[in-house]
Amino acid sequence: MPSLHFSAIGTDWQIDTVLPVGADLEARLHSRIDDFDRTYSRFRADSLVSAVAEIAGSHRFPDDASRLFDLYDGLFDSTHGAVTPLVGRALEQLGYDARYSLTRRGPGMPAPDWADEVARAGNTLVTRSPVLIDVGAAGKGYLVDLIGELLHEGGVHTFVIDASGDLLVSGPEATAVGLEHPFDPSLAIGEVSLANRSICASGSNRRVWGEGLHHILDGRTGEPTRDVIATWAIADTALLADGLATALFFADPAELAETFEFEWVRVFSTGTAERSADLPGRLFT
Repeated sequence: MPSLHFSAIGTDWQIDTVLPVGADLEARLHSRIDDFDRTYSRFRADSLVSAVAEIAGSHRFPDDASRLFDLYDGLFDSTHGAVTPLVGRALEQLGYDARYSLTRRGPGMPAPDWADEVARAGNTLVTRSPVLIDVGAAGKGYLVDLIGELLHEGGVHTFVIDASGDLLVSGPEATAVGLEHPFDPSLAIGEVSLANRSICASGSNRRVWGEGLHHILDGRTGEPTRDVIATWAIADTALLADGLATALFFADPAELAETFEFEWVRVFSTGTAERSADLPGRLFT
């Protein structure tokens, strides 16, 4: 099966296809990723989110950004403010900044209130003060969907996109996906089967620095989460699966299921695991 391998937005990508991806389509994929990075990267001085961090006012994002911010509205409400795109300053406070200083500056910094600080009309945000947006909770899944859409537009309909744990499976055949053991990446704790769906994983062991610091923050406190250490969410889109994989660190799955349709697995720091009753697969005993 032909494959594309590359690094983008700070992670490794693999795209497996039945039909080869032509040079023109591959160039469009990379161009779309570059556009995404210029919009959402808080590590680039020339990005749109860096401009939003400098001045309050009206900021127009790409036309399809309403999908991303619609999801954040729902996640913010369902997690009572724990998941928010305004955690950029909180991450900087803990050392996850543009310079990758990885040195904590002080106590956790709660994120500004998404509902109070930002008024939104579709893809346009009106900010009351300069705020630093970080879409790490759902942005990679959003980009996976965008790349999948480009593949379909280019006539490639059977593929698996793997953006380091965020997978989108398209095609008539189901694909088996192992669930990586959070304490030993050479092992799996289970397996699921996917067809024309997405699974996204999130783990507090992925970006770790300092004394117990990692990138999954509770927006209400600005501190890393502790109880849940790994999650998987399965949904019809990678955007939704990615966002829910983050939300599962903070919210009861039953409460999330009141708003969203998905299946899930999560592992606690005690080593115990739980899963949804309708998981399309199994956990190993």
